[in-house]
Amino acid sequence: MDLTVDGNVVTGTWVEQTGQAGYYRGARYHGAIQMLAEPTGRRIVGKWVGFGKEMDVNTGPWELVFQDASTNKATLAKYSKPVE
Repeated sequence: MDLTVDGNVVTGTWVEQTGQAGYYRGARYHGAIQMLAEPTGRRIVGKWVGFGKEMDVNTGPWELVFQDASTNKATLAKYSKPVE
């Protein structure tokens, strides 16, 4: 993600490189994103837009939520795994 912040408005672009063995066979997708940051800065919500596998334009929700300020090894290990 490459984001720019202007007050509580967050705007930018995203890129995803999919796995070679998965459904999308290593495809690279990219698009735009615009979100609003809550006053606390602990949650940012908005929408993404990008093209899909069938050459259509898709949109959907995107949410970033602050989890933990710690950078110790245990915390990094806790959050350094794929989302279930």
